[in-house]
Amino acid sequence: MNARLPGLMIRRIEAALEAERDQLALWLPIALGAGIALWLILPDRTSWFGAMALLGGVALTGLAVGLGRRFGLALLVGGVVALIGLLLVWTRADWVAAPRIDRPRVALVSGRIELVERLPARELVRLTIATDPGLMLPPRLRLNVDDKDLAGPVAGGSRIAVRARLLPPAPPAVPGGYDFARAAWFQGLGATGKALDPPRITPTAGKGSLLTWLADVRARLSQHIEAQVAGASAGGIAASLATGDQGAIAEEDAEALRRSGLAHLLSVSGLHVSAVVGGVMLLTLRLLALSPALALRAPLLVIAAGAGALAGIGYTLLSGSQVPTIRSCVAALLVLAGIAMGREAITLRLVATGALIVLLLWPEALAGPSFQLSFAAVTALVALLDHPRIAAFAARREEAAVLRWGRALAILLLSGLVIEAALAPIALFHFHKSGLYGAAANIVAIPLTTFVIMPLEALALLLDMAGIGAPVWWLVSQALALLLWIAHRVADAPGAVAMLPTMAWGAFALMVVGGLSLALWRTPLRRWGAVPLAAGALWAIVSPAPDLLITGDGRHVALVLGDGRVALLRERTGDYMRGVLSEAAGVDGEPLPFDALMQVRCSADLCTAQMNRGGRRWRILATRSPYLVEWRRMVRACATADIAISERRLPRGCYPRWLKIDRPLLARTGGLAIDLDRARIDGVAAHVGAHPWSVFRR
Repeated sequence: MNARLPGLMIRRIEAALEAERDQLALWLPIALGAGIALWLILPDRTSWFGAMALLGGVALTGLAVGLGRRFGLALLVGGVVALIGLLLVWTRADWVAAPRIDRPRVALVSGRIELVERLPARELVRLTIATDPGLMLPPRLRLNVDDKDLAGPVAGGSRIAVRARLLPPAPPAVPGGYDFARAAWFQGLGATGKALDPPRITPTAGKGSLLTWLADVRARLSQHIEAQVAGASAGGIAASLATGDQGAIAEEDAEALRRSGLAHLLSVSGLHVSAVVGGVMLLTLRLLALSPALALRAPLLVIAAGAGALAGIGYTLLSGSQVPTIRSCVAALLVLAGIAMGREAITLRLVATGALIVLLLWPEALAGPSFQLSFAAVTALVALLDHPRIAAFAARREEAAVLRWGRALAILLLSGLVIEAALAPIALFHFHKSGLYGAAANIVAIPLTTFVIMPLEALALLLDMAGIGAPVWWLVSQALALLLWIAHRVADAPGAVAMLPTMAWGAFALMVVGGLSLALWRTPLRRWGAVPLAAGALWAIVSPAPDLLITGDGRHVALVLGDGRVALLRERTGDYMRGVLSEAAGVDGEPLPFDALMQVRCSADLCTAQMNRGGRRWRILATRSPYLVEWRRMVRACATADIAISERRLPRGCYPRWLKIDRPLLARTGGLAIDLDRARIDGVAAHVGAHPWSVFRR
C-alpha cells in the first residue's frame, strides 16, 4: 500500500492540474518572482548556490515524473523559470554596480544635472548629478539644495559646482525599515548629500537629451499647475495627477492620504493611465464618428485604440516613466491590442503578461511596494470580476435605473473591500500600517478623481492655451479640497489604521501564496489558499513587538512599552526617525521622551531605564550627548546595567551584564531590534547579508 502512495498522489495532483490547465500559465511570472525573491532574501553566495541547486533539483524531478504529465511539465518549467529569475536579478545587480563612498565626507561636486525634482513642501530641490571624472567621486550622486540658495529654476542638462556634505546610501535604520542602499544600488547612486553653499549653475548651450527635455517640461508643467490651484497641497495633488510630481504636498496631508487608503491616487499608475487612454480613445471615437464616410468605411475602433496608445505612451514619458506607470502603460497597450483584435480586453493573462515584462526588464522592482501593491490590486479586481457569480451579478440587464445604480454601487463597494484586503498584508509588511476604511473612502475618491478632477484638469490646461482656464481651475481647486477633506475625516476616525511591528518574511510569503491561490485557481482547489493565508496572518498577528530598538548609528534608542506607547532617548529626534521607530514598533501615536517615564532616570549625558520582561528586571544604560562621560563613572554605570548603548566606542572597562552595543558592534550588525522576553537579537546586517549593496563589515 505504501508503495502505491506516491503514484496515487501524482495521479491526484495530475487530475487537479488538468482541471486547472487554463490557469497554469498565470504562474509563470510567480515562478520568475519566486527566483528573484530567493536571491533577495537569502543572505550570501553559499545560500544562493544552494537555491540554484534546489531549483535545478525541482526541474530534474519534473523530468523524472515525465513531460507527458502536467505535473512533471509544471515542475520542470517552474524550476527553470525560478532559476532564470534568480540568475536574472543576480546578473542585473552585478551589471549596475557602480562606485560609492564608504563614509561621510565634504567634497566639491561638479558635473551635469541629469534630473531635477522639486520638493516645494520641504523648500528643497533634489538634483541627480553625473559627476565629472577625476574628482574621486561616484559617477552618479544625488544632492538636496535649499530653495533659497537657488537664483532661479534649474534645468536638466545644466552644469553645477557646489560644496556638499556627502553620505553613503543608507541601509535600513532598524530591521524591517526601508532599504535605501538597495534602491540606490540599482539606480546607480553612489552618494547622497546636502549642498553647503549656494551652487554655481551654468545652463549649457545646445539641445539636451529627450529625457532631459521631458524632465524640464514636466517641471514647468508642475509649477504651472501648482500656481493655478488654490492651496499648496491641492496644487501638489493636481501636479501629481499630471506629472507624478508629489513634492508640493505637505507631509500632514500626505499622511492623511496614506492613513485613509487614498495615497494610491498620488502615484501615476493604472487609474491615471486608464483615465487618459480611455478619455482619448472615447474622444477620438466620437469625433471620427461625426463623419458619415469615416463611420461607414474606416475601422474607427482601431484608430481610436491607436490614439489611446499614443496618449498612454506620451503620458508615461511625461510623468517620469516610473515602474508603476510603465507597468500600467504596458497593460493598457495589451488591452488596446486585444480590443483592436476583437479579443476580451482585461484578463488575468494580460495581468500576468504585464508582470512578466516588468520583472524581465527590472527584476529588482519585485522588492518594492509599488510593484506589489499595483499588481495585487489589479489581480484581485480582475479575479473578483472574473468569478462566475460576480460576473452574473454585474452583467448588464434591462432594469430600473435605481436597481442599475444600486448594482453598480454594490460592485464598487465589493471591489473596494477585496482590493483593501489584498493590499493590507503588503502595506503592513512594508509600512507596518494599513488603513481600515479605505474601501469606503475610495467609493467617493476614485470616481471623484477619475470623472471630475482629471477631466477638469485636462480641460483647464487646454483652455490655458487661450488664457481662459481660470474658472475651470477654480472647480479643480474645490474638487481637490473635497478630496483632502475626505482624506482627513477618514484618517482621523477612531480605529482608522491597523498597526503591526516588523513582519517576518515567512508570514508574508504564506499570505502571498494563499492570496494568489485564491485569485488564480478556478476549481475548488482555490479554497486551499485560505490555509496558508490564515497561517501567515496568524503568524504576523502573534509575532511580538521588539522591546528595544537601536538605530544603526547608535544615536536613537526606543523603548516599546507594550501598552501602545513608545519612548525615545532623544527628545529632539526628527520627524522621519520618530516615524521609523514608531512604525517598527507597531505603534500609532506620538512617541514619548525618556524623561517622561517613571522607570527612567536621565542626566544630560546618560539615561538608565528599567523594564520587566521575561520574568526579570532589565536595566538599560544609554548615552545621549556628544560629550565623553568620565571614565570611572561610565565603568560603574556599565557594571550595573544589563545592556549598555552608545553611538561611540565604549571604554574597554565597560562590562554590562549581557550586551554592549557601541559603534564597533553596530558597524557589524547595523540597527538592532531586541526581544527581551526571549533574549533574541535581530540585526539589519543579517537581513542585508552579503548582497553587493551591503555596507556592513563581516
